[in-house]
Amino acid sequence: MTPPLTRAADGRPAAPVRMLHLGLGGFFRAHQAWYTEHAPDASRWGIAAFTGRSTDLAARLAAQDGVYTLVTRGARGDAFEVVSSVTAVHGGGEHEEWLAYWRRPELAVVTLTVTEAGYARHPSEEGQDAGESTTGGPGPNPGPALGTVAGRLVAGLAARRRAGGGPVAIVSCDNLPGNGELTRRMVDELAQAAGLRLADAAYVTTMVDRITPYPAPEDTGLVAGATGRADAAPVVTEPFSEWVLCGDFPAGRPRWEDAGARFVTDAAPYEERKLWLLNGGHSLLAYAGSLRGHTTVAEAVADPACRGWLAQWWAEAARHLAFPEPELAAYQDALLDRFANPRIRHTLAKIAEDGSRKLPVRILPVLRAERARGALPAGAVRVLAAWLLHLREAGPVRDAAAPAADGPLRDAARTALAALDPALPNDSGLIDAIVAEAQRTHP
Repeated sequence: MTPPLTRAADGRPAAPVRMLHLGLGGFFRAHQAWYTEHAPDASRWGIAAFTGRSTDLAARLAAQDGVYTLVTRGARGDAFEVVSSVTAVHGGGEHEEWLAYWRRPELAVVTLTVTEAGYARHPSEEGQDAGESTTGGPGPNPGPALGTVAGRLVAGLAARRRAGGGPVAIVSCDNLPGNGELTRRMVDELAQAAGLRLADAAYVTTMVDRITPYPAPEDTGLVAGATGRADAAPVVTEPFSEWVLCGDFPAGRPRWEDAGARFVTDAAPYEERKLWLLNGGHSLLAYAGSLRGHTTVAEAVADPACRGWLAQWWAEAARHLAFPEPELAAYQDALLDRFANPRIRHTLAKIAEDGSRKLPVRILPVLRAERARGALPAGAVRVLAAWLLHLREAGPVRDAAAPAADGPLRDAARTALAALDPALPNDSGLIDAIVAEAQRTHP
């Protein structure tokens, strides 16, 4: 019988908790937790991590004392390492435990990986619930706002202020431009609506990058066979990793720069490059590649037609990026290598989820810039047309805009695009192009 993975046998001693994280998934464990693990002062910076809602992953990790195996999957083979930076794990419903960490004076950093959808609900819609739950304590029914990102942060900051705690850094690690400022605005609006006073916080903007697909069932057996330890919560990721941060850390932070992170005065250029080229490229392959019968990124990028579409989209996006042309070309070459890695099973169906949340930051900035110069960008049109066809699929589609895509194609194009930006249906040339592309792709 394969012995289980444990901290005592396989990891380093648990570090004291000075960081809090919301979004205990594979990306966090392959990225922020990995950078913390490789920081030279990791023994001083333990992480308490909470799931968004589920409890299953937290239970599996808790049984392993928070340690897990990271499988770095290159084109030629796998590398295995035990990551020990997560000191404690909790389910999303453990509200009192969440508040208890905020009351600790030694808490310095709070990080988030909640995906684009986690920022979608407007804070002003949450005010009454959040006010009741954060001023009166969690109670037996703390209210739906505590299930939102803004509600949880406001609850924590309010508890910290009442406990006399000092300032913390709140670090958003999601694929949204200006994610630090967006998080600050969400928190401030909700606190104002609820009439709450909060502890001081600095909001850090970041660009994060590491392709981390959902682990396959066979990965658990693979880890056991390769390491001699049974791991119920392994993470599979690619060799490449990048983290760019901009902002202040008033209570300190791990020395992430010694693990490869980059600290800059303006993260926007790096955000745009990643969102438009990598994430925008993923969306193109997810929708257009799926129409050609592909199921993974590697399959789609091996298709000459998809690869040509990708080059076309990248050329449109690159015109509006603030990097030298040789640097952009090298970045695109590296992306092709990453996308083509046949051993990273990154499914198009997963990438395609919640497109109405993703396309406004991945595709629309380039579309607007191209329209402003009088161009009708074929690459952006192709993404939007393929997305429209995806919404009109007969099977279940995980996207809030799916009902808007019913009916005649032209009407569907107008209503679906309105879900991305209310101004888009007024662009008759764009509507004509999207309808024509959709009809050409799927007569």
